[in-house]
Amino acid sequence: MARINLRPWREERNERQQKRFIGNIAGAALLGVLVVLGISYYYDVQMDRQNARNSYLKTEIAKLDQKIKEIQELRAKRERLLERLKAIQQLQGNRPVIVRNFDELVRVLPDGIYYESLVRKGEAITVDGLAENNNDVSELMRRLDSSIWFTEPDLRQVDTSDDAKHFNMQVGMTRPDAEEAK
Repeated sequence: MARINLRPWREERNERQQKRFIGNIAGAALLGVLVVLGISYYYDVQMDRQNARNSYLKTEIAKLDQKIKEIQELRAKRERLLERLKAIQQLQGNRPVIVRNFDELVRVLPDGIYYESLVRKGEAITVDGLAENNNDVSELMRRLDSSIWFTEPDLRQVDTSDDAKHFNMQVGMTRPDAEEAK
């Protein structure tokens, strides 16, 4: 006799496949959610690390900016000190020159001339004096011109009053080489 299976096996199979399919979809959805959350967490961690690096770099840049500012201040201070040192050296170097100029003014002074005043303005000396005659003033100008310490005497004024001649002249100062000065 033929055996007839009266159980609804197809419906049971379809139901099992339906449950397996829903389980697979739920698993895939759960796996998808977990993957998305994992990726999101990974990117959050990476962004936090990068933000930490950025903040570290910003603090280090701020420190370096502060050091650069200090270096610039030190350079400016150094420049000021160098300028002061240069001015002091220049004054120290001019001290013997002034003495030498006064010494040379006495050496070039011919007989019959007297200085009344000597005024230094920059690199020029204004000389006011008395002379017995005009030839003495001319001799003074020649001697000043031939001196290595002075240049181009410029006679500004000669007044004749009484027996003496009052004169005013301006003469430039030079600084000769060390070999010439000896």
